[in-house]
Amino acid sequence: MSLSGLPAGIATGVGSWPGTDPREAATVIVGELTGLPHLVELPARGVGADMVGRASALLVDLRFDTTPRGYRLAARPGSVSRRASDLLRTDLDALQEAWENAGLRGSGRPVKVQAVGPLTLAAQVELAGGHRVLTDRGAVRDLAESLAEGLAAHIAEVGSRLDAEVVLQLDEPSLGAVLAGSLRGASVLNTVAAVPEPEALAILETVLASQSVPTVVHSCASPPPLAFLGRTSAAALGFDPAAVSGTAGLDALGEALDGGKHLVLGLVPATRPAAAVTWRETAEPGARLVDRLGFPRADLARRVTVSPACGLAAGPLSWARDALRLAVDTAKAFTQDPESLVAG
Repeated sequence: MSLSGLPAGIATGVGSWPGTDPREAATVIVGELTGLPHLVELPARGVGADMVGRASALLVDLRFDTTPRGYRLAARPGSVSRRASDLLRTDLDALQEAWENAGLRGSGRPVKVQAVGPLTLAAQVELAGGHRVLTDRGAVRDLAESLAEGLAAHIAEVGSRLDAEVVLQLDEPSLGAVLAGSLRGASVLNTVAAVPEPEALAILETVLASQSVPTVVHSCASPPPLAFLGRTSAAALGFDPAAVSGTAGLDALGEALDGGKHLVLGLVPATRPAAAVTWRETAEPGARLVDRLGFPRADLARRVTVSPACGLAAGPLSWARDALRLAVDTAKAFTQDPESLVAG
């Protein structure tokens, strides 16, 4: 384990997975990701199975309904919240079965769970009147507090079922748009006002500070808001390093490392590239990155976890399997002989 409390020098997944079979998915994940398996999301199953819909099964005293645009807060539990809860229960049962079949109960191997972060959740879910939750600061606060409480209970259940330590990943793909004020409002003529960074940080910390396990904040935004993420209490930052450009992004990343952050580098493509990719081709950008930042190559083994760039649900199952193996091989390269990789 690294100083952050997260496993270092290993590979993990981001979250989503192709297909609709939770038992098959759990078996593959547990078998391939020997360092940090995760509880997958299977969005192909429809309503309640995607990242935002799953939150309806995690929130305390708040539930969702559907609209033509997505999800909205509902006055009472309905079919959407029941379906989300049933799907999550099925996924947990499948993971527990795969975990026990692999003889991992009490083995000391950690497991990761993912959830949509409070800012993205408030950006993607509507109030009853059609406006985004993000437009009502009181509703945002209630949503963040509900998510914090629900996640603590979820983490406790997963840890108890598997007899394992748990890592929490919060996914914030809408974070850049929230900070920039570029989200569309209730009509095409309006946008949602930007959330000031101190306020956005307080919202995110409502969830992060309520957890007693190591936390990761992951963002697929391009570019990832690394300066903002570096100010959070999260132990680790997850992002696609190919999306980091310019001096400002590198400076923010260097400051995060100086501040003790762990990195989850999305070095493996989320969808199958046109040409075959080798582990060396995925490992070399990580080596170049630490070289440019002025950190020793040994930090690739001490402070980096390897992952796909984003969730894998958009591609075929064959690529999802290949992507995990590439991530594992890349992590091995970082731990076994990082100095042999291309010079910076």
